[in-house]
Amino acid sequence: MNKGVAVTGMGIISAIGNNTKENYRSLIYGKHGISSPEILKTIHRNLPVGEIKTSNKSLATALNLPENNGFTRASLLGAYAVTEALKHSDQKIDRNTGFISGTSVGGMDATEAYFKDFSEGKTENKEFIRAQHPGFTTERIAEHFGITGFVSTISTACSSGANAIMLGARMIKAGMLKRVIVGGTDCLTKFTLNGFHSLMILSDEHCKPFDENRKGLNLGEGAAYLVLEAEEELLGKSVLGWISGYGNANDAFHQTASSENGEGAFLAMQKALKNAGISAEKIDYINAHGTATLNNDSSETEALKRIFSKNIPDFSSTKAFTGHTLAASGALEAVFSLLALQNQQVLPNLNFSNVMLNSGFMPITKLKAKPMNHILSNSFGFGGNCTSLIFTKNAE
Repeated sequence: MNKGVAVTGMGIISAIGNNTKENYRSLIYGKHGISSPEILKTIHRNLPVGEIKTSNKSLATALNLPENNGFTRASLLGAYAVTEALKHSDQKIDRNTGFISGTSVGGMDATEAYFKDFSEGKTENKEFIRAQHPGFTTERIAEHFGITGFVSTISTACSSGANAIMLGARMIKAGMLKRVIVGGTDCLTKFTLNGFHSLMILSDEHCKPFDENRKGLNLGEGAAYLVLEAEEELLGKSVLGWISGYGNANDAFHQTASSENGEGAFLAMQKALKNAGISAEKIDYINAHGTATLNNDSSETEALKRIFSKNIPDFSSTKAFTGHTLAASGALEAVFSLLALQNQQVLPNLNFSNVMLNSGFMPITKLKAKPMNHILSNSFGFGGNCTSLIFTKNAE
């Protein structure tokens, strides 16, 4: 088996908590964070979202930022989560520390706020017009922490956070980095809410992953980051888990839809298992992508059938807790997977009532204690970009 790369710290902020402890408490008590939008000013009051009820001003205060700090909401959320991850790892930034961050729309919220003024010739906030570029968010976070070494942005839609984790692990395995902060951040914006609404894949109810009567997803916002370190750098440091396997594939089927047979998801899981050097039977729990759209859940279960046949492990989607946080989702669910490993608990799939007719699979709906060593976490993005990560408790 591939021993993998060590995870020595993690940080998270989401609709169910402002840190790792709060998120874990919400997960085990079944407390979701889905509500009506309040901080995001939108006409779509009927569309539930996973909104973090903390203002930008409060986040900036927590980060000790000056009043005119140049941070967008995605940057604030990201920096907030990185702060916890570094504290958890007891890690200081040095020239050997890299930073790889995933985001989909970056600081689009700020671009939305100031574009009208800019188009009318007002220039006092012109820096935020380019905030829509994903790299803007990453650069702000890196500058805040004084990271001057390897800095990179991944923007592969909803697999971005998972791909950032995968790239960081690969670079450590290749000897290119000794340690790296990896993850993703995305905030709610009018652009994403309106865009997903135009695709007709948002639900006006709380989402129901893997339910036959699912109507669509709830958008969310959040950020999560892991500190990854090479084994030789640990020097007795506590390890939260190991990234033992990863795989990425693209079925190139459609701009937004997944293929009916789940080809991209199947290939990503297959590659992750091969990379980890384990058989499918070794997977104890699957943190599924599970967006609660008609297409995704059907496609993902078809891929699971192809990998596991009739012996599918316990699985669930946690997106009914947080909403779908786009680029951050793979990173949030990496933290959730590590929490599941640490506490030996399968996390519940909320709002489930009816088994999907095409699969017959039933997710775990109640918190379940179970000995686990390997967890598979899936993240699938628009354009067919699919990524699977394997987290291991006890590496051999």
